[in-house]
Amino acid sequence: MELPQQLRLAIERHIQGMNHAKLKRDLQSLSERYRTAGGRGRRLLTEDAEAASYAIARMPATYGAVAAALKYALERTPERPETLLDCGAGTGAASWAADALLDLRGVTCLEREPAMIRLGRSLAADASPALRNADWVRRDFAKDDIPERAELVIASYVLNELHDAEREAAVRKLWNAAERMLLIVEPGTPAAYRGLMAVRGQLLRLGAHIAAPCPHAGECPMEADDWCHFRCRIPRSRLHKRLKDGSAPYEDEKFSYLAVTREPCARAEARIIRRPRIDKGRIGLELCTPDGLRSVDVHKKDGELFKRARKAECGDAFSAPGAGGTRS
Repeated sequence: MELPQQLRLAIERHIQGMNHAKLKRDLQSLSERYRTAGGRGRRLLTEDAEAASYAIARMPATYGAVAAALKYALERTPERPETLLDCGAGTGAASWAADALLDLRGVTCLEREPAMIRLGRSLAADASPALRNADWVRRDFAKDDIPERAELVIASYVLNELHDAEREAAVRKLWNAAERMLLIVEPGTPAAYRGLMAVRGQLLRLGAHIAAPCPHAGECPMEADDWCHFRCRIPRSRLHKRLKDGSAPYEDEKFSYLAVTREPCARAEARIIRRPRIDKGRIGLELCTPDGLRSVDVHKKDGELFKRARKAECGDAFSAPGAGGTRS
């Protein structure tokens, strides 16, 4: 999952002449603040150079996770939103991801940090009309009201930074702002997933319909020490590797997500929740189904089903075959 060329070039232009050693120090300092002070309502990023470091290190992963989650959601509904409200927009990665998948005619980005807003606007200067003309509003959506409305509302990597009461209030505001669909993307960690499950329950009580990833609206069948998450592979630039002391040409971003809609969706019959196990003539799938978690083996003799399984990846919807047993 690569960044759009326009965005990649815009980031490169923005950092021309910047001291790379300082960018790295800023990123390390910012990462430490997120680890130690996240979830306390404190401002964690205030400087333009910090926003640049954030864009280099986090925009590719956020873009990839949101694009993957939104693609899964759009597969389950005929809805094609044309307006977007990006809440906690940062430097606009989620807006870029939505713009790549939808024909947007209007984008509004809510962000509390002026440094992020300045950079987000700058990066979109040569983008599509929807991104170029996006309305950037300085607002802390966790604390302030959200008078804006849009057909699609996205909140990515923000709810996990809130306390339970703040998160519950924020979710209510996000849902009220969504005319058709709400997409929430969170880190693929056990703690963030537990928070997302609380959000899932709240949204169901508010009348939302699950589009993805869940193939049902019942209680999550995951065991207490397990969690539902997916991953996308992100190519790394040379500077990205240098700033994060990485040698691999890519990084795998783990994420969890929830997409809900105003109208009922054609939910997946089942969803693959682990990387398929591929052996000679056999593919093992771990599926979440309306009847619980199921381990299924698909064999070469199964013909077309085997061909589909061979192309399937973790996160994909899959027509659950009758073979296999439900895990306890």
